[in-house]
Amino acid sequence: MENTDYKLLDSQLESLTAGEPDALANSANFVALLFNAMPKTNWVGIYVLRGEELVLGPFQGQPACVRIAVGQGVCGTAVEQEATLRVKDVYEFSGHIACDPESMSEIVIPLYVGKQLCGVLDIDSPIVDRFSEDDQTALENLCGRFSAIISTDNGGFI
Repeated sequence: MENTDYKLLDSQLESLTAGEPDALANSANFVALLFNAMPKTNWVGIYVLRGEELVLGPFQGQPACVRIAVGQGVCGTAVEQEATLRVKDVYEFSGHIACDPESMSEIVIPLYVGKQLCGVLDIDSPIVDRFSEDDQTALENLCGRFSAIISTDNGGFI
């Protein structure tokens, strides 16, 4: 499997967001950057926490579920647990929400502004067990950098 150059993605994220104060624009570019750089993925997006549900934000891929309750599906469970979830086979995950039947594996990473949970980054793949521990670590680091960028944006999160 082709590897993702996360070091390059980090510098590209820095360049794409430099001087841009809008969280929505930066979120859209973050998602597009990941979607185009990560092989064997079919959906990348952000869900924003609004009260007790996640609401669809910027994404790349097939149309998606618009609202997900906290505690439901992989995304809602990641919010409930405030932890990254790396799912080898989504059809073995109890309560999986199948927005795209071609998605076979998934990784969901919580996003924070400061210490406040504000949403998740969701990445799907049509390949079972697509995401490794190395992917998880690198993506968590990228999300940390993205969250730091968003926390300095005017107007807060999207």
